[in-house]
Amino acid sequence: MSVDAEVRAWLRERGTETVKHPGGTLYAHLCRVQQRLAALGHDQHVQFAGLTHAAYGTDGFDLALLFWRDRETLRDLIGPHAEELVYLYAACDRDRSWPDLAATHQITDRFTGAVVRLADWQLTPFVDLSTVNELDVLEHDPARLDQHRAYFTGLFTAWSPITSPAVATEIRRLLTH
Repeated sequence: MSVDAEVRAWLRERGTETVKHPGGTLYAHLCRVQQRLAALGHDQHVQFAGLTHAAYGTDGFDLALLFWRDRETLRDLIGPHAEELVYLYAACDRDRSWPDLAATHQITDRFTGAVVRLADWQLTPFVDLSTVNELDVLEHDPARLDQHRAYFTGLFTAWSPITSPAVATEIRRLLTH
């Protein structure tokens, strides 16, 4: 069985196909995020982070598939670089981190309270994962898009120096029509 198939089976075993999420189920959302990251040119570790980004829950989605301190389980499944991105994504206190992320390259860890500076190799993948996740939710929930368009336009504009060109194109496609 391929790693991709193993990860998808792991997600299904944790009930992601039964959890409602904009666009259908959590499983469908996770798969779309992975596929979009692949289509936008990200390597496999970023794609696996996209596929499992909700494993520890997130600041915007409380359901955790795995306790955040049990990181070895996910690390063994998707690899250390992918798991590190998943942890950073899950741990990110969005209110305290997102507004100044482009300037500081730091997130506040909502689990520990620590302020963490993202490594250079993590910054754009982290921003692109965060952006692609939000774009998928907004595309599948038009009311949320209407309600939060100005917020996300401002946020993604602030992040533009640390966003990949491919993701910047996706942002324009969704938010400027």
